[in-house]
Amino acid sequence: MSVNSVRKTKNKVIAVVGPTASGKTAYAINLAKEINGEIVSADSRLVYKGLDIGTAKPDMTERSGIPHYMIDIVEPEVEYSAGLYANAAKQCIDDILSRGKTPIVAGGTGLYFRILLESYDLPQVPPDYELRKELSQLTSEELHDILRKLDRDAAEKIYQNDKKKLIRHIEIIKKTGKKINETRGVSNPEYDVEWHGCNFPRDILYERINKRVDMMIEAGLIEETKKLLEKHGRINNLLYTIGYQEIISYLDGKSTLDDALNLLKQNTRRYAKRQLTWFRKNEAIKWNCYPERLS
Repeated sequence: MSVNSVRKTKNKVIAVVGPTASGKTAYAINLAKEINGEIVSADSRLVYKGLDIGTAKPDMTERSGIPHYMIDIVEPEVEYSAGLYANAAKQCIDDILSRGKTPIVAGGTGLYFRILLESYDLPQVPPDYELRKELSQLTSEELHDILRKLDRDAAEKIYQNDKKKLIRHIEIIKKTGKKINETRGVSNPEYDVEWHGCNFPRDILYERINKRVDMMIEAGLIEETKKLLEKHGRINNLLYTIGYQEIISYLDGKSTLDDALNLLKQNTRRYAKRQLTWFRKNEAIKWNCYPERLS
């Protein structure tokens, strides 16, 4: 049997990717309506219950009756890994396929897509708890500087305040002696993936991001943050998640509300840039909203 014949036997999955505020959710929902599809979220923050406004989680009205999976599956205290995500998301995909529908994997977490649909294998490096304890004493800025010296490419893809991911990357590099990309194997992709990319020219995307932040405040982001702090305390998934960390700084009296919102907009724009860095490396993506590669 030829390679092409093998490929034709693979089940089809559609991937909808792009930076934050690029219209991925609406695009994926409209597509699902057209092709009898169901949506599997690929967003590392939508898995958490209660993190709603700050993550722009689509509510039931926005979902328009289309089933969504991998949303609201764990409490914020849980450190949910990419490996756990891939295993659970694959089960969702296979279930959707078994019912004759088309899975649409939609989101902006590049690593989730790589492991689930591009068959990147996670490095099998056991945790070094002593090293983690030592690194946890450092600030996010110090950790980011360490990672940048060890692996500049990996550092550029991680949000500076994501201590968990920074520590794990440093741990992997120190234990293996290799850069992150060198520790990830690639196996034969399990699905026939059709890649759709959502994006806009930079000025329009940034305008959409700024507007989204203003809408989050109007929707009650400050109140949501207060309730999450009351219920869960100052856990990492609040302190190091864009949208909540800036509001927490305001609630702590460390910044004015205007300063917090400006920082939130800035951090979100930077995050969008990092997301695009991930997705630009996949030349199979067809950019629908704005089909040109942005510099």
